Parts: sequence; C-alpha cells; structure tokens
Amino acid sequence: MNFLAHQFLSGNNNDLKIGNFIADSIKGTPPDSFGPGVLKGIKLHRRIDSYTDSHPIVLRSIKRLRERHGKFAGVVVDICYDHFLAKNWKQYYDDELWEYVNGCYALMLKHKEELPARIQEMLPYMIKGNWLYNYRTLDGIDRVFKGMARRTQFDSNMSSAMKDLWMDYQEYEAEFTEFFPEIRAYVQSLLDDPDFK
Repeated sequence: MNFLAHQFLSGNNNDLKIGNFIADSIKGTPPDSFGPGVLKGIKLHRRIDSYTDSHPIVLRSIKRLRERHGKFAGVVVDICYDHFLAKNWKQYYDDELWEYVNGCYALMLKHKEELPARIQEMLPYMIKGNWLYNYRTLDGIDRVFKGMARRTQFDSNMSSAMKDLWMDYQEYEAEFTEFFPEIRAYVQSLLDDPDFK
C-alpha cells in the first residue's frame, strides 16, 4: 500500500490521515509532540504495512517481481496496488478521485509546519505532479517508477517496472481486488478495538 491507499484506509479522521502520511519518515518511537491522533495514525500505518507485507496474496504479487526487482519488489507492488485503487476508485468511494486527493493535499498543506522536514520538502513535488491522482493511469505510475529509479542509490530496475507489471497486469489487478477487502476489514477491526491507541 502506498500513499493513496494509506489515506483511504484512514477513513475520514484527519489526525489518522496525517499520521499515516508521515509514518515512513518517522524512525523508531515517534515523539509525543505529534498528539494522540497522529500517533495512532503512525501506528496504523505500521500495522497496515506489517499486515500487507506478510499477506499471502501480496506475497504472490511480490514473487513475480522478485527476480528483476529484488528487495524493491514490494515497493513496486505497493505502487501497483495504489494504481488499481485509483483506477477503480468509484467501486470503493463515493466522491470523485480528484476531489478526494485535493482534500488530502489541502489537509497536508494546512498542517505543513507540523510535518517532518523530509515530508515538507516532498509535499510541493507531490502536489505539483499530482501523484495521488495520476496513480490512476499507466503513464502516471510509470513516471513514479522512473522518479524513484533516479532517487534510488542502488540498481532497482524501477525504470522498467511498468513493463514488468504490464506482462502480468491482469494477475496483479485480480490480486489487488482479492486483497483490498481483507486489508479494509483488518483496518476496521483495529479501529473498532478500544485498546488500539
């Protein structure tokens, strides 16, 4: 799951959305200065990642990419799954995708000063390139892969990830379609648990 799915899985809770958005840039124990709702969002992000990374359906997707992308195969699948969420958005959410992502951008801009420095630096590029909205197209995720290839210090083969995905595109989409209801149910069970804070 990448940025779009993490936002979606946060529901309509702004603190959860912020925490989920910044979680990858927070190493170790997050500071209490974030507040309980944002801290819960960081924890939620980590639980989503842990569940996703060990799920048999996701591991099937990763296995197909492992030979060409090594340790980056999971990252490729995360972006691929965001693509299928964006492409099939109306199956999962009533609002239009562009309305939803503009709301996400507006929320992050409103709280920009509270975000970690790395996220503050990335946010203008995300908005200018409209990453979340452009996940819906193959060209959009191809640009994401090529951008990541430029920023990766190691040979990740990210620049050719779109070609690799295209070879088994229907299988990846079927795997996403099978997996997404399961991750939604898992997240809902966490949010319904009064001990999950």
